[in-house]
Amino acid sequence: MKADKNLWILVLVCIINSLGLGIIIPVLYSYGKTFGLTGTTLGILMASFSIAQFFATPILGSLSDRYGRKPLLVISLAGTCISFLMFAEAHSLLILFAARILDGLTGGNVSVAQAMVSDTATTKNRAKRFGILGSSLAFGIVAGPFIGGVFTKLSPQAPFFFAAALSLAGTLCALIFLKETNPTDKKTRANYHEGFKFITLVTTLKRKTVGTAVFIGFLLTMAQLTMVVGFQTFSVDVLKLTPAQMGYFLAGFGLAGIIMQLCVPLFTKLIPSKALLLMLSSILCFGVMFVSGFTSAFIPFAACMCVYGLFNGLRNPMLNSIIAEHTDKAEHGKILGINQSYASIGQTFGPLTAGLVTVISIHSVFFLSSFYILVAFLLSFRLKKKE
Repeated sequence: MKADKNLWILVLVCIINSLGLGIIIPVLYSYGKTFGLTGTTLGILMASFSIAQFFATPILGSLSDRYGRKPLLVISLAGTCISFLMFAEAHSLLILFAARILDGLTGGNVSVAQAMVSDTATTKNRAKRFGILGSSLAFGIVAGPFIGGVFTKLSPQAPFFFAAALSLAGTLCALIFLKETNPTDKKTRANYHEGFKFITLVTTLKRKTVGTAVFIGFLLTMAQLTMVVGFQTFSVDVLKLTPAQMGYFLAGFGLAGIIMQLCVPLFTKLIPSKALLLMLSSILCFGVMFVSGFTSAFIPFAACMCVYGLFNGLRNPMLNSIIAEHTDKAEHGKILGINQSYASIGQTFGPLTAGLVTVISIHSVFFLSSFYILVAFLLSFRLKKKE
């Protein structure tokens, strides 16, 4: 019962935190333009978060293995709150970069929350719990832009103050109500001699099952962010959608992923093999993404994006479950942090590679995304073999 209570508190914390992120995404560019932000520097600003997160997340995860999950989660949430306040009070482009980097350096909340879920989960319910946590993160990203648009009407700074208030609420909620899932004392901390070494980012990839799962997650994250670039350019230049219509489209895409993640228990009951579920979702995503490269009309494109949104929702619950089940509990935080690190780099490389192939054609972006998915699908045979 306590584990279930903790799970729902984590869900609430993740919804609050992801709402804050969703609120600022659509208003960041227009707000930053007052300080000289351009399309080029926006890309660098977004990349600065991912790079900072790449280095910080595994360290935070490793520290949560040593000192407990709760204090590291609280610190991460507090860092996000401070970064939003820095955005609201910014008077120069330098402050915007400092705020984004701070958010990245303290951005271990997702991986620490995943470690807390894994600490109390069993083999049977682990995928279900990861699915519930993933759907809470997706909900905030879907609902956030709408809330951000409403608060922008009050003032340019209002969305950032509201996001900071939400993050503060999440911090207090975690501090007061959340129960520690990895209790430590002086004796256990004294026995924890090995600190985090950055070479672990490389050596983890050499671990047959865990390394394969982490690299598959990296590829599928690149594929999704590549698709996002193609979606935006295709929607504007070919389909001629308005910003409002694009917002509705993205909201529908996000809702499809939420629905699928909530249905994870049904899928795992029908197909107990997580590796097989990952393979099935990957090959379906590959098919519709490849077909998207040949579409030029709204209805077939929307159908492809709907199918992709649905089955892409199975990705993280399956991969996180596989990683946790092949990792010792004492290093759940570190390994899930490393997994998040590679995902953050995938979020950077995806848009960069998509931008390079757009010089060929808009449709080529979807072919590139499908190529990443195909490689991930082929690698997933290794997971099935080891299962």
